[in-house]
Amino acid sequence: MNTNTTDTTATPELAKESVFFQSNHEDLKNRPTVRGYDFNEGVDFSKLFETYKTIGYQASAVGQAIDEINRMISWRLVDEPLKEGEDDDEERKVTRCKIFLGYTSNLVSSGVREIIRYLVQHSMVDVIVSTAGGVEEDFIKCLAPTYMGDFHLEGEKLRRKGLNRIGNLLVPNDNYCKFEDWIMPILDQMVEEQKTKGTVWTPSRVINRLGKEINHEDSIYYWAWKNDIPVYSPALTDGSIGDMMYFHSYNTPGLVLDIISDIRAINNHAVYSKKSGMIILGGGVIKHHICNANLFRNGADYSVFVNTGNEFDGSDSGARPDEAVSWGKIKLDAKPVKVYAEASIVFPILVAETFAKTFKKKSPEELKLNKRSIFD
Repeated sequence: MNTNTTDTTATPELAKESVFFQSNHEDLKNRPTVRGYDFNEGVDFSKLFETYKTIGYQASAVGQAIDEINRMISWRLVDEPLKEGEDDDEERKVTRCKIFLGYTSNLVSSGVREIIRYLVQHSMVDVIVSTAGGVEEDFIKCLAPTYMGDFHLEGEKLRRKGLNRIGNLLVPNDNYCKFEDWIMPILDQMVEEQKTKGTVWTPSRVINRLGKEINHEDSIYYWAWKNDIPVYSPALTDGSIGDMMYFHSYNTPGLVLDIISDIRAINNHAVYSKKSGMIILGGGVIKHHICNANLFRNGADYSVFVNTGNEFDGSDSGARPDEAVSWGKIKLDAKPVKVYAEASIVFPILVAETFAKTFKKKSPEELKLNKRSIFD
């Protein structure tokens, strides 16, 4: 006879211990609680975005990115303790963090272009890195508009109509014909100056010249030329500009681009900066080019990445900031932020809560301290 009996009316101890396992509140000490915005307080966007940090998920990353960019903007050398033999002069009050901005071509094709132009127009960033498309699309938009389309438009039908699709945007092929008509005479001039004046053309010098020639206040690179902000594009031939250079090489051969001078120039921007900040929208060459320049100063002090890539394929595009720390591209004690999001959603918010909110026109002395001429 089995004498073991089970009381089916009592809660099993194992179940109670498993479900009601005790936590230690000391483990949560100093951690903020989760809380979102209360619209009963009205619509206040500054307060709304301030609550992002405690909403959770990628909203929290956006909130942290806002803080990180504001740290870049507000830093001054005077905030740091004096080094031995260093004078506490006025220059320390206006020496600021050098901000590198990188973005892919699709963002210039989109309305994010106007936000980038605002930053460059007011000298809010110091060094730019973009792709070939991120350069040419800016000039093309000065010549003819880009139109809204749809992600689901059929490629075959668009091709037959001479319409090029960029996501849900449409660019008529005529726009590139206008671009050809505009740029070819400038390339002729560049070849002539190379032959007669010994001008050494680099990608950054080409972009600088095109910014001058476009002479259009809607252009990012017009303002980069006007404000002496260098724009680096190590893959400048990988786009319509490269197509034009290909055709031009048959009509007026001889144009040479020196990429070594540009790599020296961007690396020295990082090497000689007192503090360095990176804002990188997207991945690929623009992300690595900025990060690698900051390797030469043992890492950037501030970093914000915005992209949709993940790290599981081993790509640099999707890599988290911690991977860059391992390479010496971000400083060991930095507090970098990655926002897993599409930049056209996030970047307008970041600019609204940072650069636009804290904008103060810089003095000529303050601007000069962060300049390194692209013609040196």
